[in-house]
Amino acid sequence: MRTVDVGPDEAGSRLDRFVHELLAGSSRAEAQRLVDEGLVRVDGDVRSRSFRVRTGMSVEVDEPVPSEQALVVPEVLEPVIAYQDDWLVVVDKPIGLITHTAPGARGPSLATILAERGLAGGGDKERPGIVHRLDRDTSGLLVVARDDETREALQELIRDRKFDREYLALVHGRPPSLAGRIEAPIGRDPTNRTRRAIDGIGSRSATTHFELVEAFPEHTLLAIHLETGRTHQIRVHFPAIGHPVVGDPAYGPSSSDTLGLTHQALHAHRIAFDHPVTGKRIDVSSPVPPAFEAVLQRLRAA
Repeated sequence: MRTVDVGPDEAGSRLDRFVHELLAGSSRAEAQRLVDEGLVRVDGDVRSRSFRVRTGMSVEVDEPVPSEQALVVPEVLEPVIAYQDDWLVVVDKPIGLITHTAPGARGPSLATILAERGLAGGGDKERPGIVHRLDRDTSGLLVVARDDETREALQELIRDRKFDREYLALVHGRPPSLAGRIEAPIGRDPTNRTRRAIDGIGSRSATTHFELVEAFPEHTLLAIHLETGRTHQIRVHFPAIGHPVVGDPAYGPSSSDTLGLTHQALHAHRIAFDHPVTGKRIDVSSPVPPAFEAVLQRLRAA
């Protein structure tokens, strides 16, 4: 059985859609079956598919047994602690490490590694301390709570948009302005359940701000600030304006010029927020990983 608390980003979702999102690798039909068979409970009660979950509700799922393929253990990748105190840590996640385990992505994760070291706590056992996520092949900074109270306070900062997140991304082409804002709702792609799409199924508002950092003949390095935190938000928004992230296997052009990268050129570069306990301003930055930096150096030298 898996138990998870509904976060502010999931509030208002249908129960079957919430379960589908929770169980990565599951189909929508499988999520509906679990709900229909009473294998999903909200605050201890069986609910219908159309029930709308609210922030703070506890959802229990008797999840299906994962396939043998899902149980393949990936190579352990080592996160770097960028900041640490008694209440939280800011960690620099390497490319290839998942943020937390799920039925379709078993094995070591950032959450389990930190929990084993006594550095993460609060929330359900599958993702202790996790308040926001990065894709497996997106590197960079996340904040992780060490207890329930801090986790809830950090979630409130994110919900109130008092949590600054800045990414660096190398995109194809050049946006028409030095700075801009993208406002377009994001939901599940109706033709591919592993992808997101503009105006997709269950779309929710999404806002991304960007500024030009460095221009190259055919590419642009951007600083990107998230106002909302939807799944794949940057990777969906920039293709929508004609500038997909370089190296993105899911949202890049079919004949993508990856510049030799095996993953998207997207890095969570900076996190800044007021500490929920001490009030101290936490402002942590991380340089792009070596492969990303090597691409930038080649572009500068061209």
